[in-house]
Amino acid sequence: MDVAKRRTLSDESAAPDEALFERIAAGLEQQGYSICPAALPEGLSSALYVEQQQLGARHYRDAGVGRGEAFQTNPFVRSDEICWMGGDSETEQQWRRWAGALQQYLNRRLFLGLFSFESHYAHYRPGDFYKRHVDAFRGQANRVLSLVVYLNPAWNPADGGELVLYRDEQDVEGLRVVPLMGTIVVFLSEEFPHEVRPALRDRYSVAGWYRINATLGDQLDPPR
Repeated sequence: MDVAKRRTLSDESAAPDEALFERIAAGLEQQGYSICPAALPEGLSSALYVEQQQLGARHYRDAGVGRGEAFQTNPFVRSDEICWMGGDSETEQQWRRWAGALQQYLNRRLFLGLFSFESHYAHYRPGDFYKRHVDAFRGQANRVLSLVVYLNPAWNPADGGELVLYRDEQDVEGLRVVPLMGTIVVFLSEEFPHEVRPALRDRYSVAGWYRINATLGDQLDPPR
């Protein structure tokens, strides 16, 4: 990445869009979720897209469910592949700064007590899916907010791959979100079942979670 592009990314991260953050906060406050089409800063969206395109197959692993010793892959539940973001690159550091600025704003605005953030790249090959699930079970996990950003230029609704966000366990219709470039989705992790529908082409995104601090004594959370 050249100096000019790094400077542009730094400028975007140094000046968070509080109007966007307020839009996200208001959606969470009023309905528990926020959907903001093409809202991520363009320079950051483009840099994340380029970095994900440059990842080789060796960086990905089959996605699974559960954490620590409970982790297992289940191709009947999900078939995507992921690459955890460790903040090693300039782009990932800029992403963390943007996500951190949103975290600070939401803590200040909604008193959520968000303590940490984790995220990964996700790649859904044609036909891949993630069946209906929740990101955190009530009273059993410390994920508070789920955050998804889509990295798909020129996506056509006919390509499929929608995120379907269900308002509750009884909802069978759901809200369908087309994975357009730069679209941001934030929702309460325990409250909203959701799924990813199969697509006709490769589908890229970043998925992340804001967590509270659930460390007790010598038991660290999240587990290493």
